[in-house]
Amino acid sequence: MVYVKDKIVMPLWTCCLFIVVMNTTMFNVSLPVIIHDLQITSDLGSWVISSYSIGYALSTVIYSRLSDRIPVRKLLTVGLLILGLSSLLGLFAHNFAILLLTRILQSAGAGVMAGLGLVIASRYIPVERRGAAIALISSGSAMAFGLGPIVGGLISEYWNWNGLFAITVLVLLALPVLLYFLPRESVKTDQPFDVIGAILTVINATTLLVAITMQSWLWFAIGVISLVAHLLYIRKASLPFVNPQVFQTPGYTRLTLIGFCVLVVNLGNLFLMPLVLADLYGRSSLAIGLLIAPGAIVAAFCTRFVGRWIDRYGNMRFMIIGHLLLAAVLALFMLGLDQSALVITSGYLFFSPALSASMASLNNEASRVLPKAQIGSGMGMLQLIQFFGGSVSVAVCGLLLHSIPGVPVEEAYHVVYACLLIVCVVSLVLTIWHSRASRSGIEPLLLDN
Repeated sequence: MVYVKDKIVMPLWTCCLFIVVMNTTMFNVSLPVIIHDLQITSDLGSWVISSYSIGYALSTVIYSRLSDRIPVRKLLTVGLLILGLSSLLGLFAHNFAILLLTRILQSAGAGVMAGLGLVIASRYIPVERRGAAIALISSGSAMAFGLGPIVGGLISEYWNWNGLFAITVLVLLALPVLLYFLPRESVKTDQPFDVIGAILTVINATTLLVAITMQSWLWFAIGVISLVAHLLYIRKASLPFVNPQVFQTPGYTRLTLIGFCVLVVNLGNLFLMPLVLADLYGRSSLAIGLLIAPGAIVAAFCTRFVGRWIDRYGNMRFMIIGHLLLAAVLALFMLGLDQSALVITSGYLFFSPALSASMASLNNEASRVLPKAQIGSGMGMLQLIQFFGGSVSVAVCGLLLHSIPGVPVEEAYHVVYACLLIVCVVSLVLTIWHSRASRSGIEPLLLDN
């Protein structure tokens, strides 16, 4: 058995993942400045976030599936080069077209860190140290949500939002070190990669997002046609990229719907908070980062305890508690946005930890219900659907802010938060339904791993 020097590889991997995840939160707080500088509307500006989110989700699944066939070292080289070089392009992005292209290219490389992190931990770290390695990776993501708003605010305040791309260029420095310590693998050819299925998945997600953002029935029709074509293809493919068998697992479809709704709520709120603080209170990017950061830092601190609590008290209890807190905070935002900027800060102190607990419980529950043979494809599909929900949310929120007849932007924020609250309540109902189905024995525990 070949092992890696995990005391070197995993901390460095965590730092790279930290940068990749922070690449979302940095741009969230800088979005008002980007919209102002490029003279674009918030619905176009939403693509700065949603294009990266959906591309990141798609590339994460693709890199993960490719690791069964292509050596990790080659995938890592391709991914980090794409991410680093596209970030260099972003330093000179002074119009929306170049900015959007850069974000799409970034997302194509960024997924390598999330997609291969668990693969490396599972293959090359002894079981007695594997749990610590996986926890270290998770802490990188949590800290990115905590420090991202501050870093983004500082760079936008004292440099320019183009400077945000300089942070992601740093991943190129880690590439030679990782390549030195990662083992050389032989190419695997026993599991062919479904290229056509992967392309169809990308087309499905992209066309539907474009249809929503552009409010185009033509693009919607193209998206539906591509979806039908994909479904017909899956019926004939022997090893399709999207494994339809996972949806036959009792409870899995409910969990994907819950994951979709939770990411709608999360990324929708992350998109709205900086705009509210800029539009209603005139806060700068740095001030926005400082107001949002405390909640994310609390969530990062709680991450070390959440897993232990979930193991002790169960997934469903924390999913329900998390949803109740999310709904309460959204109601607070809906009713009290125009009272004080501290409403955002205080609300996010509860929102962020509740979101982390809900997501950890959801992913743990999904791994519980999925058979061992479907863990990889099932968890990958769950992540893809989650991030697609987040991307749709950002696009729709951007549209609603400017498309509600007779409602100024300042009042539209209340309406959009009301919509997010409705989505959260739907997700809570699905969570309670899943909890009762599990307890009643309708979905027995023989599916446990």
